[in-house]
Amino acid sequence: MEGKTAASLWIAGSTIVVFSVSMIFGKALASSKVEKDGAQKAPLEQAAAVGGWRLDQPVTYENLTIFPVVSSQEADTSAFETLDAALASGDVVVTEQGDYMRRTRDGRSPSISSGPQVNQLVLVNRGKKPLLLLAGEVVSGGKQDRIIAKDRIVPVGTTPLPLDVFCVEAGRWTGGSDRFVAAETMVHPTVREQAAVAQDQEKVWAAVRGEMASREMSSNLSASVEPGAAAAPQISQSQVATIVAGAVPTESYRKIYQSDTVGPSVDNFVHEISQRFDRATSNLKGERVVGVVVAFGGEVAWSDIFASSQLFQNYWPKLLRSYAIEALTRPGTRETASLDSAREFLRPATGHVHEESEPGVYRWREQREDRVAEIVLEALAPKQMPLHWLRVLRED
Repeated sequence: MEGKTAASLWIAGSTIVVFSVSMIFGKALASSKVEKDGAQKAPLEQAAAVGGWRLDQPVTYENLTIFPVVSSQEADTSAFETLDAALASGDVVVTEQGDYMRRTRDGRSPSISSGPQVNQLVLVNRGKKPLLLLAGEVVSGGKQDRIIAKDRIVPVGTTPLPLDVFCVEAGRWTGGSDRFVAAETMVHPTVREQAAVAQDQEKVWAAVRGEMASREMSSNLSASVEPGAAAAPQISQSQVATIVAGAVPTESYRKIYQSDTVGPSVDNFVHEISQRFDRATSNLKGERVVGVVVAFGGEVAWSDIFASSQLFQNYWPKLLRSYAIEALTRPGTRETASLDSAREFLRPATGHVHEESEPGVYRWREQREDRVAEIVLEALAPKQMPLHWLRVLRED
């Protein structure tokens, strides 16, 4: 029955927000009917009625606006482990290709490959839980720091897995430690988009250098901000690129947060928005935060929504820092996004569905419409459920 219900949630071409929300939380629609006359409920009301969630009032600081996604119903995601926790405990090992050796049944110990590769590492999950990976998460070490290329799940007890990654250090290729460690860092959305959506190494490097963001900001400003309404970014993209390029081995992207010129600005920004967010969500009755919709200036551009508040809380610190970097590198503006704009942003895409899967482990789906890309990662075991929902306003 669960399989039949889940299949019905992925109907391409649906434009009803309730389908998308139910898709996230795995809620059945059998008992739900959408009115088709002039008295049709607002999308948010439909979502609240079926999925048990709603968009709360926005939290704004400077040019960043965050809309909490709160839910009265959530899945049990305790069966899954996050990358940072698994690396810290030693349950997961990530190395360069060729650095990890495993012993076969006949006693031989072959290497996984002939040597290191820029866009592929080796991951071994020797813990007791399936491992959840999100595109844009940083692993630090090896010849150069990398970011996870795509949302996926790694099951328990598999042989060493070739792991697709992107490099965020265009210049370094020197030996650090042979193993990668938890960076507790997520790259900012401009970079993360090029990994999660574009899947292009050259575009990842260009985004780190600020080239993607510069074009996007110029386009956005000319289209949506009145003359004189925007101030210069608090942190320039050239500053970010210089810090990454000059970072010591095995730290790279993380040096953004540790830099004397950039770090204090990021810390202050995160502190302020975190306090406001905590105050705004502290009095929820029977509901918990399971995700956020994010706007920069007047443009709603991003969302990260999870199957449970537990998962959201695990990722929230590094997600918030990534949003702060993005906000600081965009021009300041008096414009703020409205709740209606955030609701409209969540309207499901109706374009072609691209799907990849590992049978019995996970299913990854992407759907695009105009500039919007929607990616859903669904676990197939131990219980079928969508774990992470990403929605992006694409740069191109």
